[in-house]
Amino acid sequence: MVDAALHLFEKKGFHGVTVNEIVDSIGTSKGGFYHHFSSKDELLFVIHDTFITYVLEKAYIAKNTYDSPTKKLQQIIKSFVQVFDLYKPHISVFYQENVYLKANYEELIKKKRDQFKNIIIDTIREGKQANEFRKDLSEEITGMAILGIVNWTYKWYKQSGEKSIDEIGDIYVELIMRSIINQQNVSG
Repeated sequence: MVDAALHLFEKKGFHGVTVNEIVDSIGTSKGGFYHHFSSKDELLFVIHDTFITYVLEKAYIAKNTYDSPTKKLQQIIKSFVQVFDLYKPHISVFYQENVYLKANYEELIKKKRDQFKNIIIDTIREGKQANEFRKDLSEEITGMAILGIVNWTYKWYKQSGEKSIDEIGDIYVELIMRSIINQQNVSG
């Protein structure tokens, strides 16, 4: 049902699609739809919640797996980039249609997005304290820059493109880490 809705939302926009069109496209009933979702608004929420939950879970895994802030941040970036391959239709629809997200759902999404952002910022702070990252970095601005760089991937990434999502992740890790690593700690 989510896949059918994603396809229709991409084509016609959130308000251009009715519940009837969604259920007709997969051969089920309105009752089937309402068994899974209380409304089309909840469906839009589920679309975004799917990928934000994925990156948040991966960030917590990195945070709890690695002692080194460098390793944590590298893994967070890699898994963040992966989401644009795994959930590309979800992300495209969300960025096109997020203005229609109801306030209660928007609040839930914002909470998860803030948790993810804070894990990144906390990792940068840890890296500075451990002398792995440059001391002159603003944690907040650096964190927001990482989010901006990686989030923009949804605009241009194509699965059929020149680079795989793993190669793109490696490029991002290299670019970002080169700019924040404390070079005095890097042995030659």
